[in-house]
Amino acid sequence: MSNERPMLTCPRIKRGPPFVLAFGLVLSSMLAGCLGYDGQVVHGYQLDARTQQQVRIGASAEQILTLLGTPSTTSTVGGDAWYYITQVTDHSFAFMAPHLVDQRVFAVYFDKDKKVERVANYGMEDGKVIDFNTRTTPTGGAESTFLKGMLLNLMKFSSQ
Repeated sequence: MSNERPMLTCPRIKRGPPFVLAFGLVLSSMLAGCLGYDGQVVHGYQLDARTQQQVRIGASAEQILTLLGTPSTTSTVGGDAWYYITQVTDHSFAFMAPHLVDQRVFAVYFDKDKKVERVANYGMEDGKVIDFNTRTTPTGGAESTFLKGMLLNLMKFSSQ
């Protein structure tokens, strides 16, 4: 008896049309994930026209809470306004940032007795777009950089 091991041979894989077809299907299904959702996505509060018409002047805050639910945000001064915010984005490809198509703010204003005083429905044409992702708000006035501040301080110091 000899201590030689028998050689194992692997059968050669045939790369005919079935293999090419299977490889093409696997590759196309993997690349299909890069396309993402092709369409518009609605974020936030979804207000329909019928519910919007049910909001009446003089209604109590409890009635509005029952009808519309919890607001997206309220006014920071006095709490006399509730805002229901909706954003519609278009996300064509998974690797690209979504594009804002529409933004609506349905505002309910209350008087001091917590009764509905007026109602407004604001759109993108009425103001600035609110950035919910970074949670930053642009400040008024010119933006100042570190270098600009240093040069201004140097000029003030040298003029004294």
